[in-house]
Amino acid sequence: MEERKRQGPLAGIKVLELGTLIAGPFCSRMLAEFGAEVIKIEAPDGGDPIRQWRVLKDGTSLWWSVQSRNKKSVTLNMKDSRAQEIARRLALDADIVIENYRPGVLEKWGLGYEDLRRQNPATIMVRLSGYGQTGPMKDLPGFGAIGESMGGMRHVSGHADRPPVRIGISIGDSVAALHGAIGAMMALRHRDVTGGRWNGKAGPDGIAGEGQMVDVALYEAVFNMMESLVPEYDYAGVVRNRTGGALPGIVPSNTYTTADGENIVIAGNGDAIFRRLMIAIGRDDLANDPGLVRNDGRVPRAVEIDEAIQAWCAERDIDAALDALKAADVPVGKIYSVRDMMSDPQFLARRMFEQHAFGDGTPVKMPAITPKLSATPGRTEWLGPALGEHNDEVLRDLGYDEAAIAAFRQEKVI
Repeated sequence: MEERKRQGPLAGIKVLELGTLIAGPFCSRMLAEFGAEVIKIEAPDGGDPIRQWRVLKDGTSLWWSVQSRNKKSVTLNMKDSRAQEIARRLALDADIVIENYRPGVLEKWGLGYEDLRRQNPATIMVRLSGYGQTGPMKDLPGFGAIGESMGGMRHVSGHADRPPVRIGISIGDSVAALHGAIGAMMALRHRDVTGGRWNGKAGPDGIAGEGQMVDVALYEAVFNMMESLVPEYDYAGVVRNRTGGALPGIVPSNTYTTADGENIVIAGNGDAIFRRLMIAIGRDDLANDPGLVRNDGRVPRAVEIDEAIQAWCAERDIDAALDALKAADVPVGKIYSVRDMMSDPQFLARRMFEQHAFGDGTPVKMPAITPKLSATPGRTEWLGPALGEHNDEVLRDLGYDEAAIAAFRQEKVI
């Protein structure tokens, strides 16, 4: 297979992905979108389970097309020592290894961080797991839902009189993945300023910067998003609970229903914004109330304020409500479905959709790559690969000849 031209700020960076589903693969997806060469190891008998999740086209998930764009798929039967050796060679040649197995699995294969570091001191390994690499819970299985629960997110999600709810996406995994990508970039920077990439030599001729392990626990990544949760409890004994669509302690900031049954979010919690909002809804009495000038005065009267806003919204349809509040320079927005996004002028102006085609020519839109870099933007070079699509290419690059590759295939190593 002809090598595709790599572009982006991470061009020249090699990444080995050892993992499945969401956290690890999303982390490496971010790097692949900005030019890194990402080699994803999959089991030969079906590959990453996400290939069969949710809506499928010809037996493969549409999610896969996004989650694994720009990645190279290599199949290895990791129960075979020869496959483990191939993975080891790939890991030693990589700038970054990203994995999300349970702690201890890579060590069984001789691919743990310390195993690799002994041979390549510049090794950077990003390890994503439910509870981290240490502590009494490290060996327990931990998916994103568990991280969201233990990290505090589920406790504050939903309405006070009902059980906690989940956000409709795998937010815990995704938040952990972003922490992993940030950690990888910081570790890469440190490696480069301490000597750079390993030159493959041992002894006095060896050159290598200092690598390190980036240990990301899903629950800790979620916990990191919980704002002032800890000091509020430690200092004031406050346990933040579920508040529905409102933002606790910041008034008004809530979801309101219009006459046509649509929902809008209004964030009128800035002091000047609050006054403009009250005037816009015809409540000059509240706009001029000296007790409501600041947020700390509004918090005790949150119910009164929300009821006033809701009464105003209930008398007009969503377009009229949006127009009036935008004219008053009040932050307001419709709660978007994907249907709304696909025709929205802001999404379109920002080019938030990319047009692609599957192998059979069927057109399909994909989300554009973010963040937007002015000089070195990310790009989609290809959609999620077929299982084992890059086996021959990658093995040839490692020095295996056609006979060896054919033997690996015959003996189900790959």
